[in-house]
Amino acid sequence: MTETTTFAWRPFLLTWSGEWVDSLPEDETRDEDASARQARWLGFPPASEERIAAMEERLGRRMPPSYREFLKVTDGWRHAGGFVWLLAGTRGADWHDDASGLGESFEEYLDEDAGPEERREVDIWRRGLQLDVESDATYVLMDPEDVDEDGEWAVYTWASWRAEPPERHANFLEFMRDMHREFHSLRAHGGDGEPVFVNDTTREQDARVAEARLETLGGGWERAVAALDDARSYGRPRAAGLGDQIRRLLGKTSMVYYEDLVTDPRYASDLLPPLVAEHAANSYGDDSTLKFHLRGADDDLVTLAYATLDQVRSGTYRYAPGGAFGEAVERARETARWGDTDGAWRTLRDAVPLWEPLGPDHLAPLGWVADPVLGPLLTPERGRELLSTPRGGQAGEVPDPTPDLDPGGLAWLAEPERGDNRRSYRFVLVEGVEPRELPGRLADGGSGLDEPMTLWEARSSSLRGKREFSSYDDEALVAVGRAGDGWSFAYDGAPAPFNRQRFVSPAARVGAATRAVVVWSGLGARHGEPFFHLSVARDGTERCAFTYAEGEVRRSGEIPETLDPDRFFGGSEGDAEVERRLLEAVAAEFGVHLPRHAIRGGRLHSFTTRSWTRPPGNGEGYMVIQMNAGAPLPADGEPAGDDGPVTE
Repeated sequence: MTETTTFAWRPFLLTWSGEWVDSLPEDETRDEDASARQARWLGFPPASEERIAAMEERLGRRMPPSYREFLKVTDGWRHAGGFVWLLAGTRGADWHDDASGLGESFEEYLDEDAGPEERREVDIWRRGLQLDVESDATYVLMDPEDVDEDGEWAVYTWASWRAEPPERHANFLEFMRDMHREFHSLRAHGGDGEPVFVNDTTREQDARVAEARLETLGGGWERAVAALDDARSYGRPRAAGLGDQIRRLLGKTSMVYYEDLVTDPRYASDLLPPLVAEHAANSYGDDSTLKFHLRGADDDLVTLAYATLDQVRSGTYRYAPGGAFGEAVERARETARWGDTDGAWRTLRDAVPLWEPLGPDHLAPLGWVADPVLGPLLTPERGRELLSTPRGGQAGEVPDPTPDLDPGGLAWLAEPERGDNRRSYRFVLVEGVEPRELPGRLADGGSGLDEPMTLWEARSSSLRGKREFSSYDDEALVAVGRAGDGWSFAYDGAPAPFNRQRFVSPAARVGAATRAVVVWSGLGARHGEPFFHLSVARDGTERCAFTYAEGEVRRSGEIPETLDPDRFFGGSEGDAEVERRLLEAVAAEFGVHLPRHAIRGGRLHSFTTRSWTRPPGNGEGYMVIQMNAGAPLPADGEPAGDDGPVTE
């Protein structure tokens, strides 16, 4: 036998009835509910087997097991949740037959390729058995075609004022349990003049919340999150805020507001930043909604929220907890800002046992996910690792570390990005020079490093206010970081078109007391002829170079055997495979790598190099494009059309 046929309906309904009565103010009872209050029973007399059989004969269908068992205890029910005032028994239930016209209305918005789920939302109005008799514009229908292996019918509820699709409940028992939860959720946030809502159910749920909190701190978040979600459905205070901390570290941001906790001054320094960062990412300039999630906060906390919002938007927010964990956070940020995101994560992860909660309802460090440098370290796998690590003084088993995200080497550059997007790229590798020193080697005029940004943000920032573009110069906007033991890199992921006649390798201009390597690849680019350039310089003098373009190779100097272009070009391999092998050879020859995670998804310092092209010679022209004020600039950095005069 299944739970739906063995469930103890009467104790459950008696408990519900008593909780309902005890939650009512002295003067709050509808006339039709007076008898229910006096009897402490929201139900009615049980339905006999004969009455149930007569109902089934009238409807032409045998009722599902859980609804039949319910009817044997009470022939109907009052106050099923907060919006169904009377639920049908044997005489009140009837086929809806689209009496509301909602089936026709839903069908108007149905796509031609709608799947079974969307189709069911339409058909339920034509074939469903309607159980709501009196309600606040809320429908309750059982679907005789949505049947499980136990013969249970799914129950669908819908209210126009919720502006959501019909909600599915697996069977009638689950529907009634959900309505009991809804009743609790509404009463838990009662207003002035209402009795304190405390009973055996609330005490049981609060005890489960306390147990789940300790279990989460010990690393057992998977078991705890189910208990917290259940308590949340009952409206228990702080259960939502506790569960949201877990959800955020799993990479879930939708409907995560840290309810009841984010406005507590004890937790604001750690919970406000991720809330504000998500608002900044999705507010589209409307900041009024931020206050909605800060209901109950005092003026000081609201002021702090908007100050944090300014910092997040400007990229200046810094997560700075105290103690030994805070010291590790600083080390992790220093590591991450030069591209070693795997090393930064290891530093952060290893310090988690040292983290101290700000109060009893603080489950894990969260402010770091809003930090512009540390936030990109988070992945769902790493979030699970952090949550599985014992902390806050609790003991538990340490989880296995998650694998590193960066593959090492350079071959990953030959892989397409999202959407099978392949493009040109170029980079400079410099030995014996720190990343912060690269502007002094590769730029004119003492250019310094910009604050860490994504490549897209850096390009957008560099174009802001710029209205003139010239083919005279090819100044590269590069992200910088460490490329291995003793090496630094400057990477440009959206270079200008390659001009072999005017190209000047930056390698020879890096300066003395160092070695420099330049790679520029267009082998995998979607547009234009494939090309590849490699040059190596030492102490400001180019030692060797080769360029593959237009199907031929031009070389100079003594090229190492491992990099000899004859080993790569002229065979039957495709461009992508040739590019991969070339990059593997460069990585092996110089012992270097580029950090994929930091380049594609993180934030790095950047600056603009001197031109990668020589000045035009006698008789060579160049083009200047001047754009009108207000003309849009695309994200890829190229001017949108020729909205201004062209000068040669």
